[in-house]
Amino acid sequence: MFKNNFLESLTKVHYTVPLIFWIPVIGYFIYKAYAKGEMSVGNIALYYFAGLAFWTLAEYVLHRWVFHYEPTSSWGKRIHFIFHGVHHDYPKDRLRLVMPLSASIPLAAVIYFIFSLFLPEFILASFFAGFLLGYLIYDECHYAMHHANFKSGVFKKIKDHHMLHHYSDPERGFGVSSAIWDVIFNSGFKKKQKATTSPTYQRRSPSKSSAKGG
Repeated sequence: MFKNNFLESLTKVHYTVPLIFWIPVIGYFIYKAYAKGEMSVGNIALYYFAGLAFWTLAEYVLHRWVFHYEPTSSWGKRIHFIFHGVHHDYPKDRLRLVMPLSASIPLAAVIYFIFSLFLPEFILASFFAGFLLGYLIYDECHYAMHHANFKSGVFKKIKDHHMLHHYSDPERGFGVSSAIWDVIFNSGFKKKQKATTSPTYQRRSPSKSSAKGG
């Protein structure tokens, strides 16, 4: 995507990197709430799972209204392609299926600051730890949806849902780790569509999808 090798390297990441980086960060926030904030285990768990649940909504909102926003300017289209359009053009690219730290760290910092305007410090620590876990689940699920072969069960359903988003209708099915918000916002795939459309999991032509997001 870039002629500069350094900039190009910032757009690629192995799927284990987010786990290696963010799991210690999650541990730190839990420690902060417990040791420094002297919160009870029950309260930490309450806000932790609240943050985890809130992530599912954030995932949906980001995917539908941010990643799939289609700018009209040439520079806007370029930014959109870098952040998400490239994934729809090359959905099997193993190094562009989880968010690189060059993007996830600044985004996490901005989100943390926004949360800090509404939540006290130690409650925020518990809440944000759960939120980050939700992000990790999303990232790793996204990689698995594209490269793991699920025969049955809930992960097979999640994968089929995401593959329909890629290969049938990119304007529906925005949930990746969960389809719950697609149900709530009526943006999922109809039963008839699921029955008649079988994802082929083949890469579409970049010329057809570069303006979309994934």
